[in-house]
Amino acid sequence: MEPPGTAASAVEDATRRLVALRYRIIRTTISPKDTLLRLINSELSFLRRISASTPSSSPHSFNVGHLEAVVHVLQLPSITGVSRVCKSIALSPSHSIYVDIVCSMNGNPVWFVVSDRNPRYISWDGGPSEKIKGLKFRIAQVVDAASQAPVTLRPSSVVLFFSNGLDESICQKIKKEYESINLEMDPFSYEEFELEHEWTNVVVGRSFMHACVIQIKVDWNCHETNGRNLSNSSSRLDKPISCNKIDEFSDMNLGKSFWSLISGMKCWCCSLAVDTAPEVGLLKVSLGGARTKLVNFDTTAMIAIVSGISNGGTERLLATPESELVGRFKGNYEFVIAQINSEIQSPVISELSAVVSGKRGIICQSVYSEFQELISMYGGPNEKLRAKCLQKLLKVMPDCPSTRLASLKTTRKLALKNKVVFGTGDYWYALTLTANMAFVRAVSQTGMSLYVLEHRPRALIGD
Repeated sequence: MEPPGTAASAVEDATRRLVALRYRIIRTTISPKDTLLRLINSELSFLRRISASTPSSSPHSFNVGHLEAVVHVLQLPSITGVSRVCKSIALSPSHSIYVDIVCSMNGNPVWFVVSDRNPRYISWDGGPSEKIKGLKFRIAQVVDAASQAPVTLRPSSVVLFFSNGLDESICQKIKKEYESINLEMDPFSYEEFELEHEWTNVVVGRSFMHACVIQIKVDWNCHETNGRNLSNSSSRLDKPISCNKIDEFSDMNLGKSFWSLISGMKCWCCSLAVDTAPEVGLLKVSLGGARTKLVNFDTTAMIAIVSGISNGGTERLLATPESELVGRFKGNYEFVIAQINSEIQSPVISELSAVVSGKRGIICQSVYSEFQELISMYGGPNEKLRAKCLQKLLKVMPDCPSTRLASLKTTRKLALKNKVVFGTGDYWYALTLTANMAFVRAVSQTGMSLYVLEHRPRALIGD
């Protein structure tokens, strides 16, 4: 985008926008904050240098528009599991490719390429000189890299985000070349904040009303993807299902929060279209367009849901003499007290209920076995009943880690057990609920994005 007016006014305008963008990032939960703030501060330093040394008539090109577009994409509801922003991806010791965002979109791994250029200056074939490469070359470069990337980094699609739009003739060329599809994304709402220094009530968001978003599918050349969609009757997954599996628990006092969560979930008791994928020997349920309708529970999530701390036990525990609690929980006393205080401030089941409402739950065999062992050893009568009721609604899947998770080298931080749990959710395109963010961070450091949602941990208290 060309800066309006003189260089001095352009520098001031860019500086104002960057300050507003920095303020917006600090106020939100956007990730990764450190990287974004470092990029903004670097651009602000550049603006300060040219403002002090350059004649006011000299034109300059700024990165503020590109940074605004990147932040806009990161704040879209469909974007999760961001593992890279404005960095090169090393595909081999001698080859890397630059992409703006590596993340998950609706549960699928994607690469984003963001452009803030004026569409008038976007050429398909490039300039007369061979050094001036056009959009065709750039797209081919990224798509080829995506299709040949190691399985741990390979995206399901490349998404091109043109913040100022794109000429229709070029859109048609991309569609013809790659069978691409146009995506509709919600525009960002303008906000006004009172900023520091002399700037107040500065608009900190662009609407991107004219943005053009194009998705190009990447050929995985892998049987794993095909096995998940063997039937065309996936629409059954979206229909309400009545369930009598948990009727036996209806008269039991298991807690209002627990029942609120349970009643909002869908069960698996109806007849679903299934088939067998002989190439991997697993029973597979047709998911089709309902990929984001599944939630994968790890052991921490199941314990948090059935824990007495999450189901009305906080007041009773706080009323118990400290000496009795210390004797009861021993070395875990401080840990349990911290969870009680956390629960009082923000009940965990209320957050999880909004996530699982209207969705079906799955657990892998490893989680099922581990949870059964923990609940039998440490669970109280009510916790055991909640566990039994919850498991009635969940489908136990065979341990089936996705190829990309299984391909990660097993280390202390990337333990095989966790690769199985998260990998099974990844295989089924399911959102994984977890408190195990150490594993998520370790995966992110490899450059891979994961479709996960963090919850605060809760312990079994013998309730």
